[in-house]
Amino acid sequence: MPLSEQEQRLLDEMERHLMRNDADVVSAPTDGRTLSYRNIVYGTVLVLVGLGGLIVGVSTQLIVVGVLGFVVMLGGVVLAVTPTRGIPRTPVDTGRPAPKTASSPSFMDRMNDRWDRRQEGP
Repeated sequence: MPLSEQEQRLLDEMERHLMRNDADVVSAPTDGRTLSYRNIVYGTVLVLVGLGGLIVGVSTQLIVVGVLGFVVMLGGVVLAVTPTRGIPRTPVDTGRPAPKTASSPSFMDRMNDRWDRRQEGP
């Protein structure tokens, strides 16, 4: 069931408000540290190699090979989940003017006012 025009406008306005005021929710890494896809791939490969080494170590009863396989697996996981320092991304200029925030109350302020009036009763 598609949204009505009014519902679509309200949804769009809520999304804009969220993007403008709750940027920390939208983009978690804000200090320039992000996960590198290359490190994730290398870490995954290391985990698979380490798992193979662990299996070989267990099946041949060579404890040293099993321990080395586990250490390689652990290193792969650490490599995959460690964020790298990258270039901080700046917002892309879309050519549109910045939204007017000071001239009118925000959507959430209006909704809170409506809620308060509704709770006060007639």
